[in-house]
Amino acid sequence: MCFTPRKNHWWYISLYLNEKGFTTGVIPINDGFDSFTIHLNTFQNTCEIAKSTGEVRSFALFEGLAVATFYNKLINFLEDLGIQAKINGTPYDLNIDKRFSEITDIHHYEKEYSNTFWRTFLWVDAVFKEFSGRFYGKTCPVHLYWHSMDLAVTRFSGKKAPAMPKEARTSDKDAYTHECISFGFWAGDDKMQEPAFYSYTYPAPQGLEKKSIKPKNANWVMNNNSPMAVLTYAELIKEDEPKKVLLEFLESAYQAGAELAGWDIKELRVPPLKDL
Repeated sequence: MCFTPRKNHWWYISLYLNEKGFTTGVIPINDGFDSFTIHLNTFQNTCEIAKSTGEVRSFALFEGLAVATFYNKLINFLEDLGIQAKINGTPYDLNIDKRFSEITDIHHYEKEYSNTFWRTFLWVDAVFKEFSGRFYGKTCPVHLYWHSMDLAVTRFSGKKAPAMPKEARTSDKDAYTHECISFGFWAGDDKMQEPAFYSYTYPAPQGLEKKSIKPKNANWVMNNNSPMAVLTYAELIKEDEPKKVLLEFLESAYQAGAELAGWDIKELRVPPLKDL
């Protein structure tokens, strides 16, 4: 979600996991003297907007609730709370021409699926955070990426990446200013029609797709002309120790990219506590 709490200042808002479901986390307003948070509560099936002044608004999520109705209710409640947020109300990267306020033909909400979806992401979130703590360099928070609903965490080498073409999207220019290795999990798309874990290195070093990765049923696929390591969720849940195997997948994909890209792997590695 992209919005501006004041003139000429844009924020890209990611979602995070919490004990209720999904949340934007704290969003500052009024020069930081106040804040608000939006929660998607998968237990009570509600959307909740809470302001630091103690005011709360909420509305129900149910089968048949259209995107337009959801969006317009959200905007109305924000205005009711005195929150001047100008949201970029156009779907991103979905080949949908209508604005959110006009989309009435998408109206699917399943209570059981939403809760299962959240619980799966909650487990992955915990594993990603453990993996994130093994790296001394700059790492972004584990978050739901703001347009494709993949849970992601990214490591950075600290070195600048080559400039992207002028015609590249602003979001991509902002995301790929520096070398990075990204890891994620998403429910799938037209190309990957099942839930899967992934990792890619940017810029992709020559020969990355030839590097060995774990477990044996993980593989490299080409995505946007670059190698991406993939481990499907269906394969992972067959394992006796899925957490251990997922950590091995993430680490092996990192080692493959970092080695070929010339990262200082030894300096960036956090040793076990017993070795400190």
